Amino acid sequence: MARQARGLGICARAIALLAAVLLLAAPGCAEADPEAPISIVATTGMVADAARAVAGDRASVSSLMGSGVDPHLYKPTRADIARMMNAEVVFYNGLLLEGKMTDALVRAATSGRRVHAVSELIDESTLLEPAEFQGHYDPHIWMDPSTWSSAVEVVRDKLIEFDPAGEEVYRANARAYLDELAALDAYAQRVLATVPDRTRVLVTAHDAFNYFGVRYNFLVVGIQGISTESEAGVRDIQRLVDLLVERKIGAVFIESTVSRRNVESLIAGARASGQDVEIGGELFSDAMGAPGTYEGTYLGMIDHNVTTIARALGGQAPAGGRLGRLAGGEGP
Repeated sequence: MARQARGLGICARAIALLAAVLLLAAPGCAEADPEAPISIVATTGMVADAARAVAGDRASVSSLMGSGVDPHLYKPTRADIARMMNAEVVFYNGLLLEGKMTDALVRAATSGRRVHAVSELIDESTLLEPAEFQGHYDPHIWMDPSTWSSAVEVVRDKLIEFDPAGEEVYRANARAYLDELAALDAYAQRVLATVPDRTRVLVTAHDAFNYFGVRYNFLVVGIQGISTESEAGVRDIQRLVDLLVERKIGAVFIESTVSRRNVESLIAGARASGQDVEIGGELFSDAMGAPGTYEGTYLGMIDHNVTTIARALGGQAPAGGRLGRLAGGEGP
């Protein structure tokens, strides 16, 4: 597969081409109604959060996947397809994350929707291509706020393209949100730097944290591969047990969208080898927290992960996370 095609994500070029052909044939069919909010549908909560932050009051944004939903396995329902067909703009992650939604995304594009992968303009030099993912890029780009900033810029630019009258609003909102991401990244760097070198090992249910590891200098090991469709074998578990014992790691992590069965097997194996290992907490990987909560936002999701990881692996972080620190709580 060509590198450009992989960078855009599955079928992104085809989706964009089909949408462009249709728009040329009917140039007025997807123009925004100036009297009503733009209707936007996003696949994941993280993409929807970025769209809401940039669009503000000029759009109504809904997400197809809620908290606890695994995007690797998600298949769109008839209701989901109807929502995309009724939307004016559709944003998705790309990079094979929503692999089972390809047909639905193509159908939306060929029906006149503006369909965009938020990963489409990310510099390929920043994308990770793990050997076990068979030549495709790791899709979990939101795990590094600095990389996710590029996705926010895609949302901004596509909304300006669709609704030029809102350009000033979109640029101002995007600038404010990008500043928040920069502040979150700075907090993460300070807090995670307090974790001792020996314990800077992040063991999770699946390989969703590779961008996190590169950004914050952690060895990241997932029991399953990048996609939750993969299965961990006995030798994989034993290899991780040996790592935990050798590095004297006292905590591993479960994820909100992945079964904890393999993690519990790993803990049992480590204890049988003389290393006391506990669950350091639940991390948000492929989905954010519950709607209406701080963890149900992108900023809250990453803040929670950073704070949980730091505290469990011997670092220092305020109990309330970044918000706790801003309120004068303990920690760096």
